[in-house]
Amino acid sequence: MIGFCTSPLFYQHPTRPDHPERPQRLAAIFHAVRAAGLVDSPNPLPVPEFSFENVAPAGFKVRELTPHPADEKWIQTVHPATHIEHIREACRDSQILDDGDTPVGPASFEAAILAVGALLTCCDEVATGRLRRAFAAVRPPGHHAEPNAAMGFCLFANVAIAARYLQQKHQVGKVAIVDFDVHHGNGTQAAFEEDPSVLFISIHQDGRTCYPGTGRVEETGRGRGDGFTLNIPLFPGCGDAEYLEAMDEKVLPRLDQFRPEFLLLSAGFDAHADDPLASMRVTDDGFSQITRRLMAVADSHCHGCVVSALEGGYDLAALARCVVGHVVGMKG
Repeated sequence: MIGFCTSPLFYQHPTRPDHPERPQRLAAIFHAVRAAGLVDSPNPLPVPEFSFENVAPAGFKVRELTPHPADEKWIQTVHPATHIEHIREACRDSQILDDGDTPVGPASFEAAILAVGALLTCCDEVATGRLRRAFAAVRPPGHHAEPNAAMGFCLFANVAIAARYLQQKHQVGKVAIVDFDVHHGNGTQAAFEEDPSVLFISIHQDGRTCYPGTGRVEETGRGRGDGFTLNIPLFPGCGDAEYLEAMDEKVLPRLDQFRPEFLLLSAGFDAHADDPLASMRVTDDGFSQITRRLMAVADSHCHGCVVSALEGGYDLAALARCVVGHVVGMKG
């Protein structure tokens, strides 16, 4: 069975009405998963109306999971205590971080701690076999947060922390992380550059044309971790054909070679043709095909164990449709 983990608290993380990473993103997702019949809970926040074509199989439901705040000791597996305290103070004072890119407010710290906790809740369910896979619809996102810096709407490195949690709490040896957000996952990469036990793969719009400007092919890791970072930058305008070619020729063979024991996904849907923050042309079906390819790898190497976390995606209708397709695709 597939788990779906979110919380009304994530709506309380304030940005600005015109900020792309806004509470309505989760409201749109919840509207779509409810319209698809995947969940029965009511949507706690109104969302602008948009058309939705149900792609869920008849009778297919997910198990709704209630997240719990992460113990700060797990956050400290990636971030030093000084970073955690800095974020706590910034939220208390409603500061704007990362040169104006990342506004926070009094509820943001609690939301960020719960976002990490949602991933850990999903990991517990999947690692113990109670669920086959799980998706965490969280905000703030995480893949830009470096060990000592909040960046790009991100406060804590949600997926990177989940990888360490799996290794230390559930004795998972090799973890693979695939990040298909349109922006390079610089924070996740920074956490594991020297670690051969975590394979990090990022497929993204070329950093010369897109935030955060990193993710070159030459960035392959350092020291013992050299060769365990795979960056696949694509030129603006690429769509389903280019993404699926990169998956088939680069991502999947590297995963087959690594043979992970657990697969984590940074699931950003901002490479969609309708997204306002980038220049890619991936369709709803393209994201569904990416998902199904990754599920097949998980079935081959890690008993199907996958936890996926929401990263980007800023056109509400496209984001909502793609998340439903992603969750349905996780069924395999």
